[in-house]
Amino acid sequence: MTVTEREAREVAEAAREQDWRKPSFAKELFLGRFRLDLIHPHPEAEAESVRRGEKFLATLRDFCMSSIDGPLIERESRIPDEVMRGLKEIGALGMKVGTEYGGLGLSQVYYNKALALVSSASPAVGALLSAHQSIGVPQPLKLFGTQEQRDAFLPRCASTDISAFLLTEPDVGSDPARLATSAVPDGEDYLLDGVKLWTTNGVVADLLVVMARVPAGEGHRGGVSAFVVEGDSPGITVENRNAFMGLRGLENGVTRFHQVRVPAANRIGPEGAGLKIALTTLNTGRLSLPATCVGSGKWCLKIAREWTEARVQWGKPVAKHEAVGGKMSFIAATTFALEAVVDLSSQMADEERNDIRIEAALAKLFGSEMAWRMADELVQIRGGRGFETAESLAARGERGVPAEQLLRDLRINRIFEGSTEIMHLLIAREAVDAHLSVAGDLIDPEKSVSDKGKAAVAAGGFYARWLPRLVAGPGQLPGAYTEFDTLAPHLRYVERTARKLARSTFYAMSRWQGKLETKQGFLARIVDIGAELFAMSAACVRADKLRAEGDWAAGAGEGPGGQAAYQLADAFCRQSRIRVEELFGRLWHNTDDLDRSVVRGILAGSYTWLEEGVIDASTEGPWIADATPGPSTRENVHRPIR
Repeated sequence: MTVTEREAREVAEAAREQDWRKPSFAKELFLGRFRLDLIHPHPEAEAESVRRGEKFLATLRDFCMSSIDGPLIERESRIPDEVMRGLKEIGALGMKVGTEYGGLGLSQVYYNKALALVSSASPAVGALLSAHQSIGVPQPLKLFGTQEQRDAFLPRCASTDISAFLLTEPDVGSDPARLATSAVPDGEDYLLDGVKLWTTNGVVADLLVVMARVPAGEGHRGGVSAFVVEGDSPGITVENRNAFMGLRGLENGVTRFHQVRVPAANRIGPEGAGLKIALTTLNTGRLSLPATCVGSGKWCLKIAREWTEARVQWGKPVAKHEAVGGKMSFIAATTFALEAVVDLSSQMADEERNDIRIEAALAKLFGSEMAWRMADELVQIRGGRGFETAESLAARGERGVPAEQLLRDLRINRIFEGSTEIMHLLIAREAVDAHLSVAGDLIDPEKSVSDKGKAAVAAGGFYARWLPRLVAGPGQLPGAYTEFDTLAPHLRYVERTARKLARSTFYAMSRWQGKLETKQGFLARIVDIGAELFAMSAACVRADKLRAEGDWAAGAGEGPGGQAAYQLADAFCRQSRIRVEELFGRLWHNTDDLDRSVVRGILAGSYTWLEEGVIDASTEGPWIADATPGPSTRENVHRPIR
């Protein structure tokens, strides 16, 4: 399909949740309002939820240690059938499914802890469980399904059936306006035709959530819609099991639909609501990815500690050399902060007291970027052994530490469930929503003079109230937030910086107006500053919670008042503040304009001489595979697990 930039933007805008029915800490932060009351005191889990969660974690840990062979999955690039059957038996498929449907009914907090645990045994198994429950059939049905659909499918998802989510196509990634897979009404059914790419779990799935475009017509509103589809329906062919740099056991494929008949009763929500269903599902679904990143950070810290104690250079353990110690401090502090972000966001999701769409997106963005950096630092700390495979290390008599595998496995997190670049734009759109709500018509070239006049009046009233509040606040008072003891200066910094961030955003809107959406470098830096401020806030609140509990087993530390937790929060905030100040500097002093000029030169062929002197090792073939609808000509590699 060919669509204009404006049409693509309109489709994306229509898929957004338009209303803010509940408060949002992160939304307020971008507006320059530090609403600490929305996250402090730290929300607490119910006792029954904790009991049920801890019981399952114990079962899952035993299963991981006895039945999941991570190196085997890495070598054979496949999760053994018996592992998947075992996951079904212990109820892992139903972690997020309610007990009334035969599931475990775990909270978001414990679901995330379970994913972190199982991913440490095998990231591929963690990805399978996450794709099944975070974005597969259970979550969309929980939020948007009819009672009949829940009764029909959720018991299967809880015990026997693996599900997958199918949105991406060979020529459609983050631009759903060009979605080509069709769902043509035919009596009481729809006929699906099209090709879906990168279908995680698609190779083994029994149930699919498929996004397809319904043509508008008599009695049909049309638009991108969501359907539950049986994985073994006639006309479905899994044409390829894809292989990747990391996550080598991932059951990911290419799925073709040819005249696949789907009952209208299997449509989730109304026609045209598919993209909104997908985005809303991801509000909490995105938390599963940073949860696995927390697990990776914990493992990086453990290996770094043990290795740097054993490795001696120039007369002392390498941990005591500042060049290595700084990396270890970064890993420890960042792991603490990332766990704080995930646990806080997850507990708020469980309580449903806040709108966490921005918090979840920030957690995904921050987690995927920071986990990659932590893994990279671990490889550097390990030196040549970090680059060597675990199998090779073990073969020559050393401990088989899969540091290089972790780096490969984590790399995809910066791409799927919203690439870093797309997450920047998505969060930036939400961050400026209040501004666009009152002043959007002023910068829309297609609005009438009358509309612009009304917008000017509304904007004048909003900014007359809002701008004065950005001048001063508690962050300038030495006595503010003293209940946080040594962490109080960091919270005062967050409050001051949130106002500075809001002023910078307002200045950019005034300067560039409607062109602001094209300033993607600027918007990315704004979002990254917000992510750091959110993480600093979460780290301080978590440290205070651990101090109040005196819960040494939970990581509060060795000493009165949770000193270790406070020290980690302090270290993270100091590191974060340096990054924030650098980002502020790059808001206005950067190479964005020059970069655009260079890109124009690249596309015009001005630098082809720079490409000379190498051999292109790529194979012949089109950049994007043909996805013309029609019957499959390839073998079906679908592999259901019974």
